[in-house]
Amino acid sequence: MTSTESRSPSGETLSSGILSAMREVLGSPSQMIPLHEPEFRGNEGAFVAECIETGWVSSVGSYVTRFEKDLAALHDLPHAVATSSGTAALHTCLAVAGVEPGDEVLIPALTFVATANAVSYASATPHFVDSEPRSLGVDAAKLRTYLLEAARVEGDRLVNRATGARIRALIATHIFGHPCDLDGLKELAAEFHLVFIEDAAESIGSAYKDQPTGRHGELAALSFNGNKVVTTGGGGAVLTSSPAHAERAKHLTTTARVPHRWGYTHDEVGFNYRLPNLNAALGCGQLEQLSGMIDRKRDLSARYAASFAEVETARFLLEPEGTRSNYWLNALVLAPEFAGQRDQLLTDLNDANYMSRPLWTLMHSLPMYSSCPRMDLSEAESLESRVINIPSSPRLADTPR
Repeated sequence: MTSTESRSPSGETLSSGILSAMREVLGSPSQMIPLHEPEFRGNEGAFVAECIETGWVSSVGSYVTRFEKDLAALHDLPHAVATSSGTAALHTCLAVAGVEPGDEVLIPALTFVATANAVSYASATPHFVDSEPRSLGVDAAKLRTYLLEAARVEGDRLVNRATGARIRALIATHIFGHPCDLDGLKELAAEFHLVFIEDAAESIGSAYKDQPTGRHGELAALSFNGNKVVTTGGGGAVLTSSPAHAERAKHLTTTARVPHRWGYTHDEVGFNYRLPNLNAALGCGQLEQLSGMIDRKRDLSARYAASFAEVETARFLLEPEGTRSNYWLNALVLAPEFAGQRDQLLTDLNDANYMSRPLWTLMHSLPMYSSCPRMDLSEAESLESRVINIPSSPRLADTPR
């Protein structure tokens, strides 16, 4: 221990208390426990093999159709459009929402870079907003206060007083699978004439007031990257209740090709964003396993919560009241006085074979986004210095108690 290392009131150091709690849940591993690894326990192999045997491996095939229908049913929505990545899904959402070059889009500074990149792909400007500590999602009350001062409503438009640009949309991210304040954010979006989009890339299987995340916005985006609860190796999807939005999303993601038996006519600039049948087959097998995976992930989170209940130096991040989280990534929030020791804790955890990582670098701290408009981000900046992720794979729940 160094002379500057903080201790809890009981004399516990940051690493000693947290390592003890980790051992209680996961034992003392001799090899690195990954942060989140994919799991294939069902029909995934058989479905993929069928694609190979029949030759239907590209962006047309029965599994693409099935995957879209299964996703729509899971979210109690009429439409899902499978895409090649979660970033592609977000970009498509923005295009369908009518975001135009020069517009601004409100997004959390505390999110993965794909959220900001998708806004840039639409030739719009990310406008960064703050988060709240309960869900790590957008702080609706603080954002409303900010918009009343920083923007003005002109008819059905919201205009940034400083830049003169239209603020077109609000994207809210369900961080680590924890649903954010959807009621508050939907009300805010309606008040300020904003298209509300859910970045549900991390929250498949999560619910807000018994309703799945991904069905509360005008549009939503999912991700099926290799480290997600459900993976297709790489992929995503657009969710919507609007037939017009779904039709346009399908058109844009299929290179804007005009349907024809044999002709190749394209009526606008489109994107090659369709999910291959091979990947969709993997996703269909994964969706069959989703309920059981989430049950085991929630069991793991309950073990963590119990183990960390008496730790004075950090709290385990629990799902907000009124929600059901998939606990995609389990997280610890360090007490403020221990923020300066975060990196040492990460070193100690990884040295002990518990793969751990910090929050993403906040978007306004990245060089390409440093000049973008933003509100006060003090809570997000505090969270960035204090939140870490710990191993979260569903198989870890199989570890004997």
